[in-house]
Amino acid sequence: MEKKLIVSDPKVMMGKPVIAGTRITVELIIEKLAAGETIDQILEAHPRLTPKMIQAALAFAAEALRADVIYPVVEAGV
Repeated sequence: MEKKLIVSDPKVMMGKPVIAGTRITVELIIEKLAAGETIDQILEAHPRLTPKMIQAALAFAAEALRADVIYPVVEAGV
């Protein structure tokens, strides 16, 4: 059985999903990628991370967005 890479504990980062054994949140990884950082840059900045951990964060975020919730998008200037 594979170790769970994304965990949530109310005692760590207020319960936000993090990479297991770290205080690095899924949110931080997504924000860095959205800001244009490459996976290599993230790995360099956070040596405890592996490409597999970043992939797990992305998979977790994708799964979280699959919920039956509508997120209205408002265009700028409207």
